[in-house]
Amino acid sequence: MSKKNRFSAIIQKLKKLYGRPAPPAVTDPLEIILFENVAYLADDDKRAAAFAALKKKVGTKPQEILKAPLKQLEEITRMAGIVPELRAQRLRQIAELAHYIFKDDLGSELNKPLPQAKKSLKRFPSVGDPGAEKILMLTRSHLVLALESNGLRVLLRLGFADEQKSYSASYRLVQAALAGELPSDYDALIEAHQLLRQHGQELCKRTRPLCEGGCPLTADCAYFQKLAKPARV
Repeated sequence: MSKKNRFSAIIQKLKKLYGRPAPPAVTDPLEIILFENVAYLADDDKRAAAFAALKKKVGTKPQEILKAPLKQLEEITRMAGIVPELRAQRLRQIAELAHYIFKDDLGSELNKPLPQAKKSLKRFPSVGDPGAEKILMLTRSHLVLALESNGLRVLLRLGFADEQKSYSASYRLVQAALAGELPSDYDALIEAHQLLRQHGQELCKRTRPLCEGGCPLTADCAYFQKLAKPARV
């Protein structure tokens, strides 16, 4: 089986297990950045609730955030995780960059060549290569498969690359292994991103993965094959 067919088969098995993911709730580039920064070490529900509060009580346009009292932003960030004061300041910083540097037109940056688009996005707090690629994927600006920690872990365990000491090195190796082997439409890329993330959250957990709890990928998983290999006596 070719790598392309292998990747496609993996995604199809995950889709059969979890069903077709719902479309992403947030697809505006600035709102994606705000969504990621409004919470820290919080689950999806708390993050979504905090973002909904920001959107309702303050708004997500740069000038709306700049006009909001810092105390009000802290009340919102306190809904989802630790260091709410720092995260409130980051929301203000994001608004300042969007308004003063990018002139309330972040979308035009996304249309630039991939390296330039990523460089612009990485000026925002907490946005590295994975985050920039997620924004470019979800906004349908560049055909890239963004991977967050759960999805990356799944592909590393499946043997697409050897895990490295640094997250960024592991990320680059997996992306290199997938180069030229990915679907060429946004719907399929976004679906793959969501399914890999869900699998990493629900079965292929960081600690104590539930390999025998219904995972459909064990036959093709280097991690599982190593665990299942009988110990030498």
